Amino acid sequence: MLIKLASPATFNSYVNAVALPSGCSAAGTSCLIAGWGNTLSSGSNYPNDLQCLNAPILTDSQCSNAYPGEITSNMICVGYIKGGKDSCQGDSGGPVVCNGQLQGVVSWGYGCAQRNYPGVYSKVCNFNSWIQSTVAAN
Repeated sequence: MLIKLASPATFNSYVNAVALPSGCSAAGTSCLIAGWGNTLSSGSNYPNDLQCLNAPILTDSQCSNAYPGEITSNMICVGYIKGGKDSCQGDSGGPVVCNGQLQGVVSWGYGCAQRNYPGVYSKVCNFNSWIQSTVAAN
């Protein structure tokens, strides 16, 4: 699903577009995850300021090993196997930007920042054609 705005967004220093990916980023690529979600792995704290996390794309095998039988080709894991840093509740739908391109959308995980359970994200590069055709048709 893409959201169509009732009127065009006004771009400024706080609002701007992000580029769609020219291809899929490799494992190890450093990415920026942004959101206003919960900042605690136990309990809740929703910040007033946008939070940002630098985290790497993990390998397909790291992702599959963390979530056996649950990862599809349209998902990527981004984060740290050791835990401690992650997206969380309230971040869903937010961006994962790698080298200035939207590579992921915050989706799900087991808890937040838990050891052996990195965050799982929609793999945007697999949806480029659909995004472009949907935007063109609307």
